[in-house]
Amino acid sequence: MRQVLVCCARLVLVASVGLIASVAAQEHSYTQADIENGSRLYQSSCAGCHGPGGDMVPGIDLLRNQFHRATGDVEIIRIIQTGIPGTTMPPSSFNEREAGTIVAFLRSAAPGALPGPGVGSRGPAIVPRGDMANGRALFTGKGRCATCHRVNGVGPRVAPDLTDIGTIRQPQQIQEKILDPNSLVRPTNRIVEIAMNDGSKITGHLLNQDTFTIQMLDSRERLVSAARTDVRELTFLKNSPMPSYRDKLTSAEVDDVVAYLISLKGLRP
Repeated sequence: MRQVLVCCARLVLVASVGLIASVAAQEHSYTQADIENGSRLYQSSCAGCHGPGGDMVPGIDLLRNQFHRATGDVEIIRIIQTGIPGTTMPPSSFNEREAGTIVAFLRSAAPGALPGPGVGSRGPAIVPRGDMANGRALFTGKGRCATCHRVNGVGPRVAPDLTDIGTIRQPQQIQEKILDPNSLVRPTNRIVEIAMNDGSKITGHLLNQDTFTIQMLDSRERLVSAARTDVRELTFLKNSPMPSYRDKLTSAEVDDVVAYLISLKGLRP
C-alpha cells in the first residue's frame, strides 16, 4: 500500500510539473487590439527575416510557436528586445509593451489558438476549405467588396483595410462577419454620425476629436473637420454599414472569399 501511495504521489508531482511548465509558456492574456498591433509590428519589422509565415529561418516556425531558445512569453519578449548575440537576430528598439504585442500575435496565430483574451487556450484549428482564386474574383466582382475595402494599397478607405486580415482574424471570425456584419462591430471600425446645427448630417469614420473640433473621414473619403460649436450631436451607430452576404453568396462562395481573405498576410513587394 505504501508503494502504491508513493507511486501515486510521484505521478501527481510529474503531472503538476507538466501543468506548471505548460502554463509558464503562456504567462499573459492578450486583447484583440494587442494581437492586431503585434501583427502590424511583425509584418513591418520581423517578416523581412522570418517571412510572412514565420518559417524562413531553418528550425524555427514562429507562427506555430516553435522556438529555439525560448518558450515563455517573458523570454520571447526579452529576445525581441535584446536579440541573440552571435546570431543574425539583432536587438530592437521595441519597448516591453510593443514586444508583448508581437508575442500576442504569435500566440494567436498558432494552430488551434482561440481569439480574444487568453489566446493561449486551445481548440480545433479551422482551415479554410474554399478556392482562394475564386474568392479573389468574388471579392472584386460579384461581392463588390473592393468598392469599400482596400488591399495592398489598392482601393478606397471607407472600410477597414484588409491587407493583413489573414494574420489578425481567424477563418470563423471572417465567415461570421461576412454572414452577420452586425454581430461584432469593433470600436475602431464603428461609424459615427454628426448632426449639425443647420440640420445637415455627416457620416463616416471618426479620426480624432479635441476640445474645439471633430475630425472624420466621410463616406466619400473626404477629410472633414467640424467645429464643435457647429455640432448639435455626435452618435456612434450600432450597426455596420457592411451588408450581409447570407442571401447574396452561396455557402461555397462564402468559403472561397474566406480562403482568399485568410491568405492576405501583409503587403507584398
